[in-house]
Amino acid sequence: MKILSFESSSASASVALTEGEALIAQSFQNCGLTHSRTLLPMAEALLANCGVPMAAVDGFAVAAGPGSFTGIRIGVATVKGLAFGLERPCAGVSTLAAMARGLEGLGGSICCVMDARAGQVYNARFTLEGDTGVLLRLCPDRAIALDALAEEIGGSPQILVGDGARLCYTKLSECCPGLRLAPPHLLYPTGYGVARAALPLFESGKTVSAQELDANYLRAPQAERERRKKLEGDSK
Repeated sequence: MKILSFESSSASASVALTEGEALIAQSFQNCGLTHSRTLLPMAEALLANCGVPMAAVDGFAVAAGPGSFTGIRIGVATVKGLAFGLERPCAGVSTLAAMARGLEGLGGSICCVMDARAGQVYNARFTLEGDTGVLLRLCPDRAIALDALAEEIGGSPQILVGDGARLCYTKLSECCPGLRLAPPHLLYPTGYGVARAALPLFESGKTVSAQELDANYLRAPQAERERRKKLEGDSK
């Protein structure tokens, strides 16, 4: 089964074509251009270079959140459009779980972090067995304050991965001496990580249709939060 997977939930963007666990091709860029300009052209160029027509793709996967609201919308909308037009199944996976999957082979405790602003990060923690590749989730996807995360992990060894990894390392390394950054080439989420997280869903028939695919923002956009706060203030 050939799966085309998209990652656009952070500043970087990535597309991967896989067959089973095998990576056929992957494209990645972190050049500051908007995903609306880069994501679909990346996919089209990748498939063209592989000699694989879009119609030969058996399913689509996407990082459905948490992360950048705009980036998630672009990724989910891209997959919905492709899956609907070709009548293919699709899968939306946790951005954080996809990050952890991208570190397969390293093993250990993994702390996935994305900058959520306002002193918070989107976070999930996992343990990954390097020999077997078994990934164990230790907590749900969440938005958590840096201080609370520091208290939780203490001095235990953790591999930081994600666009919030450097932020966490800078802010928390003194009180959490066990922190270390993932290798530079694995620091950001990738399409292959999305594909690995999505593969069990395709193999077990737990995919969804294009109409059913949805994003998981974890919390309301900032504008919506500010609007609610203003309304609550006006009602007092």
